[in-house]
Amino acid sequence: MSGSSGLLGKIRGKDATVAVIGLGYVGLPLAVEFARAGVAVRGIDVNGERVQAINRGQSYIPDVPSATLAPVVQAGRLVASTAYRDCAAADAAVICVPTPFTRMKAPDLSYIEAACTALAPHVGPGSLVVLQSTTYPGTTEELVRPILETPGRQAGRDFLLAFSPERIDPGNKQFGAHNTPKVVGGLDAASTEAAAALFGLLVPPEQIHRVGSPRVAEMCKLLENIFRSVNIALVNELAKLCDRMRIDIWEVIDAAATKPFGFMPFYPGPGVGGHCIPVDPYYLSWKAREYDFYTKFIELAAEVNSSMPFFTVNRIAEALNRQGKPLLGARILVLGAAFKRDIDDPRNAPALEVMKALLARGAEVSYHDPYVPEVSLDAGAVPARRLASVPLAESTLAVQDCVCLAVAHSAFDIPWLIEHSRLLMDATGVTRRFPQDRGTVIRL
Repeated sequence: MSGSSGLLGKIRGKDATVAVIGLGYVGLPLAVEFARAGVAVRGIDVNGERVQAINRGQSYIPDVPSATLAPVVQAGRLVASTAYRDCAAADAAVICVPTPFTRMKAPDLSYIEAACTALAPHVGPGSLVVLQSTTYPGTTEELVRPILETPGRQAGRDFLLAFSPERIDPGNKQFGAHNTPKVVGGLDAASTEAAAALFGLLVPPEQIHRVGSPRVAEMCKLLENIFRSVNIALVNELAKLCDRMRIDIWEVIDAAATKPFGFMPFYPGPGVGGHCIPVDPYYLSWKAREYDFYTKFIELAAEVNSSMPFFTVNRIAEALNRQGKPLLGARILVLGAAFKRDIDDPRNAPALEVMKALLARGAEVSYHDPYVPEVSLDAGAVPARRLASVPLAESTLAVQDCVCLAVAHSAFDIPWLIEHSRLLMDATGVTRRFPQDRGTVIRL
């Protein structure tokens, strides 16, 4: 494409302006890292409260401390806005909007479609657009490209287009946007090189991996997360079998993990949560049907993982039954509502499914999470409702028939929980590190 060398020069000279669309768990860390790399960043988000917070230098994302955000805002290198017209001055735009699924497990690409429709009038000649949102193979070329190609404008000729999967792991203190290798796949060679140069502002050149097309990069992201989904499902299914066979699955995994090759430990739990692992398998299986292909293995893994909240509730019911207490009317405190340890994100959290299943069976449910002050339980077997986190105190535990440890936040005093809980259902395995002989702890 004519003019691509000029864009490469601006990017490499840190003279480019980058627009980051969607300032959530993926977009805000990315915007901050671009700004810290020395380029001008325009952050776009439809949430006015988020925009105002950023422009005050106040972060709402735990992985981005305000002490990191404020300096780049004060220096004028990061400015947030709700107006897409601010993208007109950008040399590159990176789309980081959500890609959830519907209640019927079909891809919801409405956020991508809306972002591209709003961005299209402001894509300048010779500029680069990169989609980062996780999606099925073909989205960049089949959905994004037609929207951006307004009459008389063509991708590859008038602007560059690429896909580069996000690899943000909320709560990960070791890897972030500045040191996680990047995969880039462009519509053509010029698009790939421009995307590689853009993300080369954040990571060393050897950490940029070029692939032959956006479809390969899109499939790469799905493979990464489906790999985890399938292996988690394997140990979850084995956990159910080991329960029947009266074998400690945690001890089995510890033993297998001593093998120095050919084995990677995964651990059972009350389900899988977050914005990727519970969602991505359905994106691929939905797209595969277009090719008369059925991803039975992948769908089975998703089915196994989706069953774990109900298995967890059944284990609670069995333990209460042994104490002569029915689940109907039992007081259950669920500890943890985030989808993983030490974060504040409850999206698709299995703890929420555990709460809904307990409510459906007539239990009185409360929860505590130091990071999640309130949760919304979608309508299902019970009416939709909102719950607020209750204080965690000895008096709170004293009135509970069972405490379900769904997320092992580091703030939780595990020995104290073991001592003061009448019955403790540990869905995380963390209690194995603390000897106890009261017979009040059960595990998956």
